[in-house]
Amino acid sequence: MQQNIAPIYEALLNHKKKRVVPFDVPGHKGGRGTPLLTEFLGQDCLKVDVNSMKPLDNLCHPVSVILEAERLAADAFGAAHAFFMVGGTTSSVQAMIMTACKSGDKIILPRNVHRSVINALVVCGAEPVYVNPGLNKRLGIPLGMSKEDVEKAVKAHPEAKAVLVNNPTYYGICSDISEIVRIAHNAGMLVLADEAHGTHFYFGDNLPMPAIKAGADMAAVSMHKTGGSLTQSSFLLIGENVNQGYTRQIINLTQTTSGSYLLMSSLDIARMNLALNGKEIFKKTLDLAEYARNEINKIGGYYAFGRELINNDTIYDFDGTKLSVHTLDIGLAGIEVYDILRDEYEIQIEFGDLGNLLAIISAGDRAFEIERLISSLSEIKRLYAREKTGMFDHEYINPEVVITPQKAFYSDKKSVPVKESERLICGEFIMSYPPGIPILAPGERITKEIIEYIIYSKEKGCSLTGTEDKNAENINVLKEI
Repeated sequence: MQQNIAPIYEALLNHKKKRVVPFDVPGHKGGRGTPLLTEFLGQDCLKVDVNSMKPLDNLCHPVSVILEAERLAADAFGAAHAFFMVGGTTSSVQAMIMTACKSGDKIILPRNVHRSVINALVVCGAEPVYVNPGLNKRLGIPLGMSKEDVEKAVKAHPEAKAVLVNNPTYYGICSDISEIVRIAHNAGMLVLADEAHGTHFYFGDNLPMPAIKAGADMAAVSMHKTGGSLTQSSFLLIGENVNQGYTRQIINLTQTTSGSYLLMSSLDIARMNLALNGKEIFKKTLDLAEYARNEINKIGGYYAFGRELINNDTIYDFDGTKLSVHTLDIGLAGIEVYDILRDEYEIQIEFGDLGNLLAIISAGDRAFEIERLISSLSEIKRLYAREKTGMFDHEYINPEVVITPQKAFYSDKKSVPVKESERLICGEFIMSYPPGIPILAPGERITKEIIEYIIYSKEKGCSLTGTEDKNAENINVLKEI
């Protein structure tokens, strides 16, 4: 298809030219009703923050410009169809799982999934079958799923409806998605890919395999993370084996009926940009990330890891655009370096955990900013490094699932201090955000190791979320099983 057009964007330009008198929502009426907001965002922005109308189509049931934009996106990504999502990739992931699974169905997945995956299980009632992603002991990070472990899970649970794959993980680790697709399809299961951090796989060279090209049936693609669209905008891609009409019905169960044209037009324009310029954009991104990785490793103490980790199994491939840096050898947790960078050097990175930090690199970065990050890390080592003693040496804790997330979440619960919760069954989530991978999810048994991990995370300054208690001092547990 002709990729140098953007139907939603062009329809909005025509709408602006016509100077339509608005007697519909939104109530700001092109910004006239909220002058301060107009001053802050700009009149051009407010004039295209409009509601659905015939010339602009309707996100819930598109028949014209939105439908054309969806088809262009599908063509650009090599999918059978693409849905515009305005509730973030969280909504894409949840729609994907609820399309594949109903209450009582099993789904095979790694435990190091984003909270949106387990939230979907709470809503739809599907039962998780976890594949242990393994652990890199030095880095303290969960890895990908080995194809042998996936095959064992598929054989042990032939009734499962789908296999979900992180492509990639937050740290850039990729499983052998092509082989996982083969295993799952041979067993009659769908393959779902959380590609929140994998938009660029579809458009760049020398990058890991994108899910749809590997034959996956559905992929949740977070365009705003590395694709250049506005925050909260996403695509849900499907393959030929997925019913397009049913998928849209599932999406419409939870997605707003007032789709933001700011978000949709940003998806439309970003798709056009990547289709026309993606190879150049992501070559620059890779070059910047590789330069930063090499220079950080020259500092000493830090370890900016990359493709040398590949083992053709749990680390089948690595996303070179991810600048993941291990910090424990300078005696600082990743979250501590994260805080110092922000508070002392005015550098905001994506996240820091107990052992690592992650900087998101894109073509929008500039060489002098990369140099500023490198020099700041060097100075932090000089000023703050200390002996590596008493540092937590791993991240991933393999959970014991006692009951399904849905049953646990809706069970009668009581609040107890975290320190007194050992052996009880968790009734809510607790996680560091970002990255949003639950330390505990509803239905899992709380262990001494998990309690120690939570306490240590708080001491190091991690932002813990998910608990009803905003301070995460107490945790909701099941009154009885």
